[in-house]
Amino acid sequence: MEVNKTTTQRGFDLNEFIDRSGCACSVQKSSLATEDAIWFGVNDSDPKIMATDAMKQGLPTGGKTCGWVPYEVPKEVLMNTHMQLTQDQVKDLLPILQHFAETGELPE
Repeated sequence: MEVNKTTTQRGFDLNEFIDRSGCACSVQKSSLATEDAIWFGVNDSDPKIMATDAMKQGLPTGGKTCGWVPYEVPKEVLMNTHMQLTQDQVKDLLPILQHFAETGELPE
């Protein structure tokens, strides 16, 4: 996996990559002033709706009659796509991730 290391407009470290599903993801140093933390997740929630349901609601489907189609969410709606993790939370997750990296399974 290729990781593009840059910084945000505010100067915080930013690592961007593409996940197995082709989604743009990132790990970013948080600006949290009270403790060290990172933001980790997908960059865009990319909401979708089944074409048949979109048609029932009178929504555009781009001509598709089946499968998933983009679902327009009003710009006033906030959708969280990143976890904000502290150092301790990352430490708690590391054994799970390490076990998966070594075995392909989650620990029991």
